[in-house]
Amino acid sequence: MKVASIDVGLKRVGLALCLDGKIVFPQDAILRKNRNQASRDVKAFLDEWEIEKVIVGLPKGGSTQDEMERRIKHFISLLNLDIKIIYQDEYGSSIEAKELTKGLFRHKKDGKIDSISAKIILERWLK
Repeated sequence: MKVASIDVGLKRVGLALCLDGKIVFPQDAILRKNRNQASRDVKAFLDEWEIEKVIVGLPKGGSTQDEMERRIKHFISLLNLDIKIIYQDEYGSSIEAKELTKGLFRHKKDGKIDSISAKIILERWLK
């Protein structure tokens, strides 16, 4: 089963995919100009890879949990998907991604961290 994960952020959308149920590959993040452009780009990615299930990171805990959950679910509704959507706790995935990559590359705002966060979210779901 082809599964993708999405780490929805206000500026970038991290993406990762798993084609064999075992190995997860981070993909290029989508830089978000606005939610319509970002949702079109995410939908195109999912269609291109013929994804059968989507795992979406949702923050659990923290003071902005309710607001972020509302924004993420609204963004996912814009995708208009006919495939199964599963929400997975993403708490701490960005911090974990930064720790994992410390010293490997400069942490710029290019989306690498966001896609590694998406990779972590999908790996948590696969376990």
